[in-house]
Amino acid sequence: MDAFGVDIGGSGIKGGPVDLARGEMTEDRFKVLTPHPATPDAVADRVREVTDHFGWSGRPVGVTFPGVVVGGTTRTAANVDPGWIGLDAAALLGERLGAPVTVLNDADAAGLAEMRHGAGHGRPGTVIVLTFGTGIGSAVFTDGTLVPNTELGHLELHGHDAETRASTRAKEDEGLNWQHWARRVQRYLVHVEKLFSPDLLVIGGGVSRKADKFLPLIEGVSAEIVPARLQNNAGIVGVAMAAAAAGSAPVAAT
Repeated sequence: MDAFGVDIGGSGIKGGPVDLARGEMTEDRFKVLTPHPATPDAVADRVREVTDHFGWSGRPVGVTFPGVVVGGTTRTAANVDPGWIGLDAAALLGERLGAPVTVLNDADAAGLAEMRHGAGHGRPGTVIVLTFGTGIGSAVFTDGTLVPNTELGHLELHGHDAETRASTRAKEDEGLNWQHWARRVQRYLVHVEKLFSPDLLVIGGGVSRKADKFLPLIEGVSAEIVPARLQNNAGIVGVAMAAAAAGSAPVAAT
């Protein structure tokens, strides 16, 4: 069975059809630039571009959002326009697409995919999936059960919002080399470990494709650290899973 997922990011909006049994995209994903300002209407138009590209019409769609999502309503908007705060995003996107829409926090979606099809599959205990990109997203699981909307990228670290120092965007904006950026990521991971004592840390986002450049440089973390297997497609796969499950049963990681 195929489903459709769209991942809204701070720089790009990407998506495509997903084979739910394998946890893989059935076609190359299609990406458009995130509008600036990233107002709800402007973003909804870009999401429609993505679904139209594949001729996906009238069927359920899953859409990730870079912030807290409760019952389809977006509660925060750290890296997009503040017009999203308190918005019934599922209703807006559903009207624009002419289809049922399920909206999920972007890191939670990526975490669901990694737990079912990726690096966290079959892993008990506490697993934390962290996505590094425009910000830092987080998904926390205890024995396969998701604790939603944790937003650990906004932990305070040495007087700063952690994602302003250790995200991929911070690396690019400040021109940091891998060693310098790895030190910042290390300080962040040590902080997360002190708070949650995870058994496994899964590092996702686009930078996971280059895990060999920075993961070997990270020290002082007791938990096992691995790159995400689904890499930057995890959010698309996870939110497609959620869209397929909506109305039938709660989405579960395992």
